Amino acid sequence: MKPNRVPAPRKTAPPIEVRGSARQPLGMPAAQFLRDYWQKRPLLVRNAFPDFVPPIQPEDLAGLACEEGALSRLIRHDEARERWQVKTGPLDEADFAKTGDANWTLLVQDVDKWDADVAALLESFAFLPSWRLDDIMISYAEPGGGVGAHVDQYDVFLLQGLGQRHWAISADPEAPRDFRPDVELKQLREFTPTHEWLLEPGDMLYLPPDVPHDGVAFGGPCMTISFGMRAPSQAELTGDLADYLAERLHDEQRYADPDLAPAKAPGEIDAAALARLRMALPFAAALDEETLRDWFGRFITRYRIAQTPALPDRPLAEAALRKQLAAGARLLRHPWSRMAWSRGKSGCTLFANGQAWPAPAALARQLCAQRDMVVDAEPSKAAGALLLALVNEGHLVLRKARRR
Repeated sequence: MKPNRVPAPRKTAPPIEVRGSARQPLGMPAAQFLRDYWQKRPLLVRNAFPDFVPPIQPEDLAGLACEEGALSRLIRHDEARERWQVKTGPLDEADFAKTGDANWTLLVQDVDKWDADVAALLESFAFLPSWRLDDIMISYAEPGGGVGAHVDQYDVFLLQGLGQRHWAISADPEAPRDFRPDVELKQLREFTPTHEWLLEPGDMLYLPPDVPHDGVAFGGPCMTISFGMRAPSQAELTGDLADYLAERLHDEQRYADPDLAPAKAPGEIDAAALARLRMALPFAAALDEETLRDWFGRFITRYRIAQTPALPDRPLAEAALRKQLAAGARLLRHPWSRMAWSRGKSGCTLFANGQAWPAPAALARQLCAQRDMVVDAEPSKAAGALLLALVNEGHLVLRKARRR
């Protein structure tokens, strides 16, 4: 008989709520917080800053919002009509006179750059690299004030400074994150909380990126101090790196093809061209072939284009296109349309002035080889969709067959 296996004990998830102290504002050593919570799960720390007194008063925050160089927003919520109004600073006294005593909030960013006492709060986060810290934003709100349910793309610590704020979050990784189309703020279309708390002065809520949350002032005046992190997107990193490298490359260094052989197919971006790109670009080696192919096809067909084709007055329907092709209509490539095509693992792609479409290889080759052409009078579904797109984008002009 086989011995019975003893099941391994289940690992319990770390608690979502702990109690802090003056010695441990996180309620635990920093190393433990980074291991169990940082960029992994939310954490509420009760009494993170015991007997906390805010370093700035609401009237001083309002005064800062009126300064020319300060970044501020005044957000008002009309509950009856579910409308949101956003006023970007600099603000003035007349703006605050219209707010009333409920359902509005003032947000001021970079307060640590203006106030040394506020900046001193950053010392409590010295366990993080200083370059990861972005700014301290402070919000003041009257009862009901907030910005609606949303997500942040960066880590944030939310310290309650004055009054009470009701926080609701969703720890569900599958929670919907679609935005409402009818408001200026990036609010979530749907929000179902999994946890809710009422924070008192000195309590602090940590949220990793992409956690849906909603904070609303409760009972009276409320001030929340938000410590936001720097988290550049891959697009920002890539764009800046490309600019950095471009500034350091000589203009005389260009794409070159001394090994060029006669073209087998007009307009094709072939494997040899992609190999030369990898030699010419400092970081192209890190790109997979499909990405490199798609980028270069889009780039080279819009590079040094002085103008682009004008759209037709009215879009053509597919049935009308097929009817004219069956009647012998010809297709003329617009003189400002530059085309190329390429074959990859996922199929063939036609590029035109920076745009890309899936394409049958034979048709893509014909479009690049001929300026005035007759195509199959009964094109396949894929070919018909491509031709229709090119006509409606102005890349191809339809010439009706002449009557005899």
